[in-house]
Amino acid sequence: MDKTYNPKDIEEPLYNFWEKNGYFKPNNDSTKTSFCIMMPPPNITGNLHMGHAFQQTIMDILIRYHRMQGKNTLWQVGTDHAGIATQILVERQIYLEEHKTKKDYSRNDFIKKIWSWKNKYNLIVTKQMRRLGNSVDWDREKFTLDPDICNSVKEAFIIFYKNNLIYQKKRLVHWDSKLETVISDLEVEHRLIKSKKWFIRYPIICDKKKNNNLIKYLIVSTTRPETLLGDTALAVNPQDKNYSKFIGQFVICPLVNRIIPIIGDQYADIKKGTGCVKITPAHDFNDYKVGFRHKLPMINVFTFNGKIKTHFDVYDYKGRTSKIYNLLVPSKFQNLDIISARVKVIEEIKKIGLLEKVEECDILTPHGDRSGVIIQPMLTNQWYLKTSKLANLAISAVKDKRINFIPSQYKTMYLSWMNNIEDWCISRQLWWGHRIPVWYDHKKNIYVGYSENEIRKEYKIANNIELIQDEDVLDTWFSSGLWTFSTLGWPKKTEFLKIFHSTNVLVSGFDIIFFWIARMIMLTMYLVKDNFGISQVPFKNVYITGLIRDEEGQKMSKSKGNVIDPLDMIDGISLNNLIKKRTSDLLQPQLFDQIKKRTINQFPNGISPTGTDALRFTFCALASNTRDIKWDMSRLKGYRNFCNKLWNASRFVLIHTKDHVFFHFKINNNMLFINKWILIEFNNIVKSYRNSLDNYRFDIAANILYDFTWNNFCDWYLEFAKLIIKFGSSQDIHATKNILIYVLEKLLKLLHPIIPFITESIWQRIKKIKNIKEKTIMLQPFPKYNNSFFNENILFHMSWIKKIIIFLRNIRAEMNISSKKLLSLFLKNISFDQEKIIQKNLLLLRNIAHLDKIEIVSKEYKEPLLSIKKIIDGVEILIPLLKVIDKKIELKRLNKEIKNIKLKISYIEEKTLNKDFLHYAPKHIITKEKEKLKDLNEIYLKLSHQIEIFNNAFNEN
Repeated sequence: MDKTYNPKDIEEPLYNFWEKNGYFKPNNDSTKTSFCIMMPPPNITGNLHMGHAFQQTIMDILIRYHRMQGKNTLWQVGTDHAGIATQILVERQIYLEEHKTKKDYSRNDFIKKIWSWKNKYNLIVTKQMRRLGNSVDWDREKFTLDPDICNSVKEAFIIFYKNNLIYQKKRLVHWDSKLETVISDLEVEHRLIKSKKWFIRYPIICDKKKNNNLIKYLIVSTTRPETLLGDTALAVNPQDKNYSKFIGQFVICPLVNRIIPIIGDQYADIKKGTGCVKITPAHDFNDYKVGFRHKLPMINVFTFNGKIKTHFDVYDYKGRTSKIYNLLVPSKFQNLDIISARVKVIEEIKKIGLLEKVEECDILTPHGDRSGVIIQPMLTNQWYLKTSKLANLAISAVKDKRINFIPSQYKTMYLSWMNNIEDWCISRQLWWGHRIPVWYDHKKNIYVGYSENEIRKEYKIANNIELIQDEDVLDTWFSSGLWTFSTLGWPKKTEFLKIFHSTNVLVSGFDIIFFWIARMIMLTMYLVKDNFGISQVPFKNVYITGLIRDEEGQKMSKSKGNVIDPLDMIDGISLNNLIKKRTSDLLQPQLFDQIKKRTINQFPNGISPTGTDALRFTFCALASNTRDIKWDMSRLKGYRNFCNKLWNASRFVLIHTKDHVFFHFKINNNMLFINKWILIEFNNIVKSYRNSLDNYRFDIAANILYDFTWNNFCDWYLEFAKLIIKFGSSQDIHATKNILIYVLEKLLKLLHPIIPFITESIWQRIKKIKNIKEKTIMLQPFPKYNNSFFNENILFHMSWIKKIIIFLRNIRAEMNISSKKLLSLFLKNISFDQEKIIQKNLLLLRNIAHLDKIEIVSKEYKEPLLSIKKIIDGVEILIPLLKVIDKKIELKRLNKEIKNIKLKISYIEEKTLNKDFLHYAPKHIITKEKEKLKDLNEIYLKLSHQIEIFNNAFNEN
């Protein structure tokens, strides 16, 4: 082994070795226990971020762990076509390179551009996965627009449609006017922005009997005055004493002079605003519900690209075309963008004297998370899936524990959403994606099928009748909702579908429980049945990870300038390159200086390389049950040191066992106490470690291995082993070398799922000594707990010995006693077993603690005046100091300590006697200061006593 651990030298060659030899591959053996994880397909739109790296590390740990248990493992890899995100990036690229837009191309030519882009950039993502050590079957890699996946998507759509679960309807949706498509709730980002609230008068068409001309107007407040053009009613609360009398009367909608009714509805809040609410069913989700309840017409005011129409689109409450109102939009508003229309509407309202007042306000406004534009509720014709009809099966699967959420609190979140589920809008107005398999003839009749040719055959449609395919594509979540079974060959009954479905675990974030996980459960349980016709679940367990945030707890985003590329921690990056990376392609260039300053403060020297294993260990150690996980660079450095420690310890073992002949052994009475102890300790951590992984407590698993490797194996056992090799008998030396190899090899197996590269590299050398013929650690059997490998007395006695040694080391450090000066150790009130342990390991203990002697004394033994005394596990420990301490140096040290203590006492006494402090300081602060004073006085007395004893001892001597 090289003297220095250098991950760059070992990681990529080892991954190539694994992949080339096909160690990641599953097989068709249905007799073996299977274990399958479907990787949530990352988007092809760029680099893997910290969240991807974190979750993929967790998945790889599970896959490697179960593979080493002899299971037939499949980790299905793939990428998602990411409809909106990909189309945006390609549109941006062709604009920068060619100064063209999507509309300058035919649909087919534009899609060819995206395929070309995909083939180039998809390699970036897969290269990053390899660098992370992901042990996926690359030969089975899938893309959500692969031909076989496309067939699965069409099959699913056709089944749902033919079973009346997919329908087309005009409804209100979130509309992105820049992308010109409906978007999902997940793609909407709510931002608090400064705005205004306008109070507008709506003239009442007077009924003199009810009004007596006392009230001429009803006043409404609105933050979106431009939607006034689409108002179809005013609502008041039926319980409102001031306004309920107007229910059934009418007002004039300003500017368009539309006569609209005053309706009574609980939606109008008596205590909010003016108590009157304008109802615009085509441009507000709440208004849409009110409009449906009262059968109000709906008026669409906006074009798809965010401008005011020239003619209103008017529909009845069911979305059917209506001619109830004048269709012409006043010319002064036509073709204005929404913000300009807002200004113009208010200007005109002022002119006619209907503006009551204006107030400043902050308003939570929906924005497209990719486009950045304000999202408008828009009345459009879309395709919907009746998820309300699919939800019951998906709810029962979780309630019946066929699917378990880990941690369990996410079960409540899932059930809450599922019990209030609404139908899913599955269509998108994009070109990139799964085109909806629907065709129309000239009479707008709908035909659903795999292709135009099949539809013509099935419905006997002549070739001279034109069929036009629906322009829309399916929501990306629809194809990814089929991921667990479409990747295994469904709808064909493949061998892989039979072996690996249902899959074992899904690793994902809580932010997509509704958008992906719930939909996968619903789609799978409806479409996939076992041989008995019973619905299959997509996965048996759902492990929900927290979200990785920066060290301040902030969400990582490019606009904040706090994103860290996982590969930059693996390979390292200079400060200049890091600044360049964080500030390139900023959507808000004004943030450049702020991001640069933050980066310099955070990483003044750039980021040092740590290698993949250290990064993986950090992810594992941070994988707690919390919702948010703060990234910690200091822990990453700490786990890089851990890898160094393991490398150096392994190198020590390999150097000292170079020509050793390994043999199998059993624990017996002749074995050295220290060797028994390490075997029992290791056996115990096998149990606790496996239990942690089985229960998805990766953080606990990492801490167990860290503590054993660093403390028990490296800091304790290796130190004892060095002394045995130096001073022991040939028999003890041979047995100890045997134990060193045995424990290290087993430990490497435990560590392998978390840190695969370093463990494989070391194991390749260990296997030669153990005469192992297999080629890779990843196919080695995982260590098992041995029930007979336990002895509580040995663990207790070793704990006692460690406490004594630590006590001795602390005394040396506190009193500045060199290890060259040998101490004497006297033991009083010792048990028979403890005495036996001491006598058998006398030489070892003397050498490891730098003692000239260890003496067991009687109860009557009177300790020297200058000695340190401590009781450890019932045994009195005495250490005489007279011969090992320099009087002048020690007195100087004690007097210096006393001087410092007196200064602190004086300072706190002055503070606690200060009347202002006692009057203004919080009670808990005053109490804390008084407790400090008490502790300092106790220390002062002890030091004074120590000086007195010290002087007496030397004078007596």
